[in-house]
Amino acid sequence: MANWAFTQGVHDIGNGVYGYIQPDGTWGWSNAGLIVSRGQTLLVDTLMSRSLTRTMLEDFAAVEGGDHIDRLVNTHANPDHFVGNSLVEGAEIIATVETAREMGEFDPVRFASLADNWQAMGDAGAFLCETMGRKFDWSDLDAVAMPNRTFEKALSLKVGDTAFELIDLGPAHTSSDTIAWLPQQRVVFTGDLLFNEGHPIMWDGPVENWIAACEHIIALDPEVVVPGHGPITDATAVANLRDYFRYVSDEARARFEAGMGWKEAGRDINMAEYRGWTDPERIVANVFALYRNWGAPLAPEDGRDLFGEMGRYACELAAHGEGCGHDH
Repeated sequence: MANWAFTQGVHDIGNGVYGYIQPDGTWGWSNAGLIVSRGQTLLVDTLMSRSLTRTMLEDFAAVEGGDHIDRLVNTHANPDHFVGNSLVEGAEIIATVETAREMGEFDPVRFASLADNWQAMGDAGAFLCETMGRKFDWSDLDAVAMPNRTFEKALSLKVGDTAFELIDLGPAHTSSDTIAWLPQQRVVFTGDLLFNEGHPIMWDGPVENWIAACEHIIALDPEVVVPGHGPITDATAVANLRDYFRYVSDEARARFEAGMGWKEAGRDINMAEYRGWTDPERIVANVFALYRNWGAPLAPEDGRDLFGEMGRYACELAAHGEGCGHDH
């Protein structure tokens, strides 16, 4: 697998295409991209805070033609990919109808206030504080710019001379997951359909859709793949993620049919092959999503405690000397 150097900032992919990478790719540390051609620009996603997005835009301004943003694509409705939207003044903001709907449910004031209420949330709050609350500044988050252009399934556009295709391959990670495919350059921006060298998290599913999305990306035969999290790579990383979901799905299904609960199943699956990947606690969330999609009788408190359960699992890994990528 050809991973690029995992360094912070702008990566010149060539032909007016740039990736923006945030190490270490864990909770909230997302990637973005920029396309520049004949004086026109398109930004793929913003970041988890205005301050991070502001720094990214300043870095892109150093690129020839990157001193303004004409269009912005939000690949999906997780805040680490759209919180910085309001810094792109005057841009056309594009997303699928479903992504726009889900983004519209986001309450920036309530989200920003979470940083002051971790302790009241028990184990879930402790985990959220550890993974995100100590890292991101939301003190100026009072509004988020929403998409002003929507599409369904697919949309073909041009940035100057550069053709690109937006393709919705969800629901998988979220209810709608868009990739941006540049056929001339053979570059694809995957959003969070690819976590490279990190455990993915399946908020929606079903898993069959995510596996099919991986197959779709592989079939494009891209030379460069810019993931939602992790270093820039190639299609090998997409195949690795596909195989991860096949393995986890098969292992979880066997336990589901044996009557094992989702929490126990998440701990029982042998994840040694993926020990080097970050955020291993997400196996718990992925098993929960699989059980939910298979019709398991889950209680409302199961979903509410999902972050708490991931936090407890991460602490268990740390106690057994298996690095979980977080401080304890």
